[in-house]
Amino acid sequence: MTHTVTEGLAVAACGLLLLAAAFQLGLSAGAPWAAAAYGGRVALSDGRLPSRYRAASLVTAVVLIAIGWLLLLRGGVVGSTSQSSALTLACWVFALLFAVNTVGNLAGRHPLERWGMGALTACLAVLCVLLGLG
Repeated sequence: MTHTVTEGLAVAACGLLLLAAAFQLGLSAGAPWAAAAYGGRVALSDGRLPSRYRAASLVTAVVLIAIGWLLLLRGGVVGSTSQSSALTLACWVFALLFAVNTVGNLAGRHPLERWGMGALTACLAVLCVLLGLG
């Protein structure tokens, strides 16, 4: 795979991760989107998440941003460690994480969670596999 292709894959993955992180940050800030998260099972009557789930969404957003940074490193967009075996392994771990997350999203009740986030995490799984193959 050429360096340009690898960079493009990393940037695409990072864009999807930023989208997911923005959603999680909105949830953590109290946006009334709880029906489209956590299987829709924990939404309060006003559509927001309970406090502990809001905290979990904040942690999730931070983790997603950190994964994005690591994928940018792997893709050679930032830094100079793109051939690191640790980053290659991380890509495979992220691919597995996003594949498992896709199954959970597809089981969600809300169409946004099922089809929107399901498609997003499926794309991330594929992008991470491609970056792992790098």
